[in-house]
Amino acid sequence: MKNCAIRAGVLALVAAGVWGGAASSMRAQEFGPDSDALSGGAAGRRPMTFADLQRMKRVSDPQVSPSGKWVMFSATDVDLEKNSKVNHLWVVPMATPPLVAGQSAAPGTASSVKERQLTFWKDGESGGRFSPDGKQVAFVATDSATELSQIFLAAWDDGAGTMGTPKRLTNVSTEADGAVWSPNSKRILFASRIYPECSDEASWTDEDLCNKKKDDAAAANPVKAQVFEHLLYRHWNSYIGPKRSHVLVVSATDGNAVRDLTPRRDIGDSEAPTFTLGGPVGYAWAPGSEEIAFVTNVDLVAAASTNNDVFTLLLDDSGAKPRKVSTSMGSDDAPAYSPDGKYLAFRSQARAGYESDRFRLMLFDRLAGTTKELLPKMDRWVDEFVWNPVNPEICLTTADDGEERIFCTNPNIADSLSTLPWTGEYGELQFAALKDVGYELVATKMTAESPAAVVALFRAGDIGTVSSHILTSEVRLTHLNDDLEQHLDLPKMTSFTFSGAEGAQVQGFMIPPPKFDSAKKYPLKFLIHGGPQGAWGNAWSYRWNAELMAASGYVVVMVNPRGSTGYGQAFIDGVNGDWGGKAYVDLMKGLDFAETKFPFIDKRRECALGASYGGFMANWILTHTDRFACIVTHDGMFNPASAYGTTEEIWFNEWEFRRSGDVAPGQPWRYEAGPVANDPFRKWSPMLSIQNAKTPTLVVHSQKDYRLDVSEGFQLFTALQRLNVPSKMLYFPDEGHWVLKPQNSKLWYETVGDWCDRWTKTNLYAAVAVNKTAPGAGEPKASTKAKRPVAPAAASGVAAPSPVVSSPVAPSNVGAPQNVEETPQEAVGEEDFTIAISAPEDEVRVGGDAKVTIALRNVSDHQIAFAHRPGANNPEFSYRIEVKDAAGHVMESTAYGREALQHQQEESRMVEYVQPGKAALQTAHVAKLVSLNRPGRYTVRVFRKDPKTGKVVRSNELTINVVP
Repeated sequence: MKNCAIRAGVLALVAAGVWGGAASSMRAQEFGPDSDALSGGAAGRRPMTFADLQRMKRVSDPQVSPSGKWVMFSATDVDLEKNSKVNHLWVVPMATPPLVAGQSAAPGTASSVKERQLTFWKDGESGGRFSPDGKQVAFVATDSATELSQIFLAAWDDGAGTMGTPKRLTNVSTEADGAVWSPNSKRILFASRIYPECSDEASWTDEDLCNKKKDDAAAANPVKAQVFEHLLYRHWNSYIGPKRSHVLVVSATDGNAVRDLTPRRDIGDSEAPTFTLGGPVGYAWAPGSEEIAFVTNVDLVAAASTNNDVFTLLLDDSGAKPRKVSTSMGSDDAPAYSPDGKYLAFRSQARAGYESDRFRLMLFDRLAGTTKELLPKMDRWVDEFVWNPVNPEICLTTADDGEERIFCTNPNIADSLSTLPWTGEYGELQFAALKDVGYELVATKMTAESPAAVVALFRAGDIGTVSSHILTSEVRLTHLNDDLEQHLDLPKMTSFTFSGAEGAQVQGFMIPPPKFDSAKKYPLKFLIHGGPQGAWGNAWSYRWNAELMAASGYVVVMVNPRGSTGYGQAFIDGVNGDWGGKAYVDLMKGLDFAETKFPFIDKRRECALGASYGGFMANWILTHTDRFACIVTHDGMFNPASAYGTTEEIWFNEWEFRRSGDVAPGQPWRYEAGPVANDPFRKWSPMLSIQNAKTPTLVVHSQKDYRLDVSEGFQLFTALQRLNVPSKMLYFPDEGHWVLKPQNSKLWYETVGDWCDRWTKTNLYAAVAVNKTAPGAGEPKASTKAKRPVAPAAASGVAAPSPVVSSPVAPSNVGAPQNVEETPQEAVGEEDFTIAISAPEDEVRVGGDAKVTIALRNVSDHQIAFAHRPGANNPEFSYRIEVKDAAGHVMESTAYGREALQHQQEESRMVEYVQPGKAALQTAHVAKLVSLNRPGRYTVRVFRKDPKTGKVVRSNELTINVVP
């Protein structure tokens, strides 16, 4: 780069809120209720559906070619029908730098050039990496002959941006993953799960044969029992078993030339690299290709230890042993050598056993053997970092006031720090070599309104300029989701700040529903994040997507209470040992503030939803206030004492439930004899206050959740049922802490959406006008659920429970849960009911199941018997469905449809009694009633005769698009 990264280094600054100290101030986005963020929905755009969310390509892992001409990246396709996710490699040309910072790319540059898919294997590919000499690409895929994951190599044509025919490199019986090229392009590091005792063998051939024999014997053995001799016998969502992850190296020209670099004699029973959920890679090459660094934890009780350490190993010295270079008692990870080989940088936490201590950026001087912290005044976490290949510069990402920002620093200038001014969540930083320019950044970027895309960031500025920001131009490189996004109404997110517990400034966010009208009142979804050391912010999610939560007609409010990242370490530490204290007050005050600031929120129709720590907090809210109409608690802690014994990462509970002032780990039996106030396990136990629960609650938990065992959900659901609190449990036998399978995710969104609709009287459950002859016609029914005020925090920080009030009676309607738009319903003359229909998916494939939800709502003043037949798998009401094609022709019924119509005339029927104001829901499978074998646009309408008046009542009309 002509201007060099010195400009980053000399920009010594005090970035607002990032440097430590009492003078630090928190920054909020400059938008509010009077801004464009709260304007009506964009013309011609529609609310997002779950099907839209799944149609989006999930972009990640950008890799820049050594020439700087190309950016390779991964894109994951979701097939809802097949219940699968498949990842492929794509490539896009690098952008041309704009002439002036702030300009967009000119026509013909990469911003207007389409991406191209590189790989097309049935089971997909991942981890694409260019060789440093620019001649090959390595990636990981499943070998069709063995069904094992292996490393493949393909020639790279840098002029055309194309790959040659891939050839399998490795043939490892325990599979290969995570390929990383050596700087000289001669070797590749990778990871594999092997039997530690097999690493005692003298050669790789013998070690691999040992592994294969043990795998074959285990597969043939009908006994699947396991014997545990130590903790951490299961982790995240699987049992660990006898295998351990090891770091290996293979020749790039000979796939049989493999060496285990972390044998049992060096690391014992440990994992190398250590377990991570999408975090930094745990191994790296020195620039001379003669040494590697890797991460492992050799403590005897890994389940109670966060003490990951960075080791180095000389590869070409047969007698070399791993050398530990990190010294902290906390976690050290993400090693990365400086391009000149002088330093080894890594992240480090100072405090033992605390997984949410501040991640510092450390530099190990390889010659002097000394270590220093690079940015001691930066009061934020270093989430990831990357070295500039030429200049003395490191760029990093960090959470900051609801954003994930990019900062850059010069290791040779003390306390230098500059920020790139763009907002959103950035990650996966890479430097790109640009002809006549130098090196600039490539990253992924997402916002609350847009999924991840790959962007190029071009910096400008004179050498020696002192500023807190680097002038930057941003060019979006990938556009895979543009066609879909332009049709969606995705409202902007608004930021707000308020005074929380003890007067601390706390940030929150609000997203209005599509087609927003400030004159209307809307129900609320109050989302509570997990962690507790996590945060909401300007980011996209596929598991808890706030835009999709709002799309069904809700205001979404999210608050970052005590414990949230991005506001300094003291703010994070504020939740330690205080799980239901200041964080709870922050949340309740945040909601109070939002209700005042955004008067279109209907205070009577609010639902609280949380997962993980958010699930704990939902349970705490359930037992400490009645202000919500409903609660959704996902994988939450209900009984801290039992959760201690069933979690895999013991260190977490031993830190978070440690008594204030204690040095010893928090363990339930240590506090049992003392008062509750001195026992965090009892003090913060929702179970011990469950007798206060009245709010209708949906419990969600999964069998393979080993972070918070499924027994926590079972205990809560049992208690709610025995206390006669309206409740339901959604149980996933095949998921872990996260719901990841597409069809499970669909069921999750449908069930959660239906629960919120039911108790906030929204969409299919919306109140309707009563029959004109009914008493009190036209008068809305008052809510039967009073708001219980939040009690002032006691000296201990606990909100004392107030007397509870009765909860509303559960609606009697039952049926398939749907996440649908509200359809206005009106009384029709003297008829006793109305009909409204909706479709969970507005687009289905030929041969797919075009489902329609039919709501028959009682608008009379007396109960009504709706007759319908049970059917085998597809029950039908006694109604008539009319389907027309695009030309307006009525579609002919199928044999099943004709049979269903015949059965409607039979006397043998089931009857469902529906009370006044309630609705009976049913699902009709349109594709089984009429033939939808041709793509096109079809309209659906439902008719039913009122037996009292003889008049035919018809529903609204909806459109279903059938695509090839």
